[in-house]
Parts: sequence; C-alpha cells; structure tokens
Amino acid sequence: MTRENVFEGLKEILSGVKPKLDQSKISYESKLVNDLGIDSLSMLLLSLAAENKFNMQFDPQAPVFVTVGDVCDYILKAISN
Repeated sequence: MTRENVFEGLKEILSGVKPKLDQSKISYESKLVNDLGIDSLSMLLLSLAAENKFNMQFDPQAPVFVTVGDVCDYILKAISN
C-alpha cells in the first residue's frame, strides 16, 4: 500500500468523522486540531475507523499526531511490519 492510498483512505474516514469537512481542503500538512477541528472524541473515532480499514492497531504509546501526514506515516509503518 502506498502513502497516497493511506491518505485517500484517511480522507474518507475524516469525512465520516467530520461530515461538514471539505475533503478538497485536506492535505498531508493539514493540522488535525487547528485546521480540521479534530477533538479527542473525533480522534478516537478516527483511530477506530483507521484500525478497521487498514487492519492495524495504534500503539497506546504512539506519539501525538499533529498532521494528517503524521497519521499516514504511522499507518504505513504499522502495516509494513
């Protein structure tokens, strides 16, 4: 799976978590909190949906994700192990 595939999957998930979010405004550099309005509940929903979609699990000790690109990179690393 490529970074672009993961990114497109995350955009779909983000649209489900935040239905009013304009997908065309989501980029790798988009800040989850400041740009996309992701709060703790939205982050939990995003995490659960990503785990299901990409058949992986987030480590409870995972770093704090700032951007969409951070999440993409973490998922790529998790599914390649």
